[in-house]
Amino acid sequence: MTEIVERTTSGAIIYDRSVISRISEDQFAPEGWLHREPVSGTLGSTGRGSTLYVGNVPRQFVLRHYVRGGLVGKLNHDAYLWTGEDNTRPFREWRLLAKLVENGLRVPRPAAARYTRHGLVYTADLITVRIPRVRSLSVHIAEQALDESAWHAIGHAIRQFHSQGVFHADMNAHNLQIDEQGKVWLIDLDRGRLLPPGTWQQKTLARLHRSLQKICRLDPGVNFSGRNWEQLLEGYFSASRSA
Repeated sequence: MTEIVERTTSGAIIYDRSVISRISEDQFAPEGWLHREPVSGTLGSTGRGSTLYVGNVPRQFVLRHYVRGGLVGKLNHDAYLWTGEDNTRPFREWRLLAKLVENGLRVPRPAAARYTRHGLVYTADLITVRIPRVRSLSVHIAEQALDESAWHAIGHAIRQFHSQGVFHADMNAHNLQIDEQGKVWLIDLDRGRLLPPGTWQQKTLARLHRSLQKICRLDPGVNFSGRNWEQLLEGYFSASRSA
């Protein structure tokens, strides 16, 4: 991927011309696209109101406006403290995704990102290539039971990310996506980074487990059990032994 940075009147845009040939600030607003549709959330997912599918088939994009969550988000919707261009969330996520794509990992291909500075703070947006025909793990288990091989594949995929040092700040059942071939993708790597092996790997797994348990509390009919979690761990640790 070739990184190009263009200055704007109040910030900058980073993009890859091989993915999106021309980019303007208009394309970081929903009104800049003729076709747009919201990405809906389910079973406790958050932040989806700030994300849209834009563009037309065969190549569609995902446009995401960075928003804050939790208690902070109620007071400060989308502003982040300015500490330099290279530290902005969109530039860091764009560059992380670009590196992971080059390393052969299944993450969204970054198209463009932008920050707009407002004095001591900035707002931000990211455009990625839409992954075709994927559904989140949370949707899958809400609709049907996954077999043992599927849970093994999920664990194996997580281990592939961990073996390359990929830390995901919010590993949950919504950010794990499964395509029609059963391949596992990882999305929403805001605040993600590359780290040496450590306890963060176990903490990531624990966070995913809590996410699955929360979904079960929201809908007791969800197809997830303690045995399924054991199968996921079997896939994870079998990948560790073969690495």
